[in-house]
Amino acid sequence: MKENMLHLYTGTGKGKTTAAMGLALRALGHGRRVLIGQFLKDGRSGELEALRAFAGARVMPCPPVEGFVGQMAPEVKRRVIERQTRYARELSGAAQAFRPDVIVLDELAMALTLGVIGEADAAALIDACLVHGEVAVTGYAAPQWLVQRADYVSRIDAVKHPFADKKLAEREGIEW
Repeated sequence: MKENMLHLYTGTGKGKTTAAMGLALRALGHGRRVLIGQFLKDGRSGELEALRAFAGARVMPCPPVEGFVGQMAPEVKRRVIERQTRYARELSGAAQAFRPDVIVLDELAMALTLGVIGEADAAALIDACLVHGEVAVTGYAAPQWLVQRADYVSRIDAVKHPFADKKLAEREGIEW
């Protein structure tokens, strides 16, 4: 039996999600099945539409998150935590039913860091997915246990970034 591995893309730079989606695209190009889940995002990323065009890809929409987690009232944050935790369980079930060769858990690391997903729920999701395929987790910040657990860790750091350097807005088709 082959051993599936855990990939982690983290850091301050642009390209974490792009790297994970590139891994998914590579797998699809070899006729493999892919499952994509995104935490904390609104589902408008252009790569999702492109990946949906592949018969072997399944994209599971993320429950909406209104606003920034750090600025939420406690009751709103509680609802977000419930939704994101339920979503993690749904992704686990989808992995068991679909049996993908590659699973992308976009922004799971950041959901962990923000306390929107608990360590036990995240570990259970990762374990359930690793049974079937390679797992790629992304996020700006990643807890140390996830860094230690990952087989591949790529830290993508910003040297220059127009958001911070020039205060430019995100651009459709480039950043999302």
